[in-house]
Amino acid sequence: MHRDGLNLPELLLGLWRGTLESGTGDDKSTWDWAVLTGKVWEDHGKEVASCKKYIPVSLESHAPRNPAEKISSGYKASEYMVYLYGLGPGLLYGILPDIYWRHYCKVVHGIRTIHRPVIHQESLARALQLLLEFVLEFETLYYQRDMARFHFIRQCVHALIHMIPEVLRVGSPACVAQWTMERMIGILTREIRQPSNPFANLSRRAVIRAQINALKAMIPDLELEKPCLPRGSLDVGQGYALVFPRESGASLISHPQHVAAISSYVQSKGIASSAIDENNILLERWERLRLPGMNLAVGYV
Repeated sequence: MHRDGLNLPELLLGLWRGTLESGTGDDKSTWDWAVLTGKVWEDHGKEVASCKKYIPVSLESHAPRNPAEKISSGYKASEYMVYLYGLGPGLLYGILPDIYWRHYCKVVHGIRTIHRPVIHQESLARALQLLLEFVLEFETLYYQRDMARFHFIRQCVHALIHMIPEVLRVGSPACVAQWTMERMIGILTREIRQPSNPFANLSRRAVIRAQINALKAMIPDLELEKPCLPRGSLDVGQGYALVFPRESGASLISHPQHVAAISSYVQSKGIASSAIDENNILLERWERLRLPGMNLAVGYV
């Protein structure tokens, strides 16, 4: 969690922003990777913040704030994860010099792979190759065998070499890192109902939770199925569902690309194109679409 979500991001951003200390005899003007400065950094921060509306609802609470304004104000590990390993490759393309951008994408691929709940052996082999290349190229691109830059080589860089063997030994960081433990702490904290004696109350809540889990393991039928769809939702098949809110009335669709997409869809259902009045297509738009993986995509309304 801290390696991928704090230490490595702080190192990379420190290099790209040129905020790391330079060693004796090392001139920062030779740092051709330090491009996130001045207005470029400010504009980049605004782009990061503007991506919030496109982030899945399941990650909405972890949407990164504007790093140009908030990176020194308690930027969270979850924000760094979404920022650098989710949005970063797209937003930094064309800003980082190509050789550094390609190098950065290798660690993004590796981190994304090891944080999957289920990882195939072929994916691990590819991730191992890219992470080893990242570590080797980090030394040639940034450190450049210069002792004045020896402080660039931090433990979080060396640790990347051991990531894949550790995944094989103990499992994905998505399941064994501090994420799950901190989530459980938050859940138990919300269950406390006796502020005057919180630890005894917490201990009792943990016992009750363990007892319930044991009963459900022995008698699975005790697990009551919750309604799959929120009230007012519309199941459209194949795991997709439209979720409130929605427009109170139909809207005229006039954008040519939208009209073409709707016409193509209707024709795929066996309706002749002659039956479609492309100048009078009315649709009720919904705010959210629930995806098969239970994530919610945000729409228009």
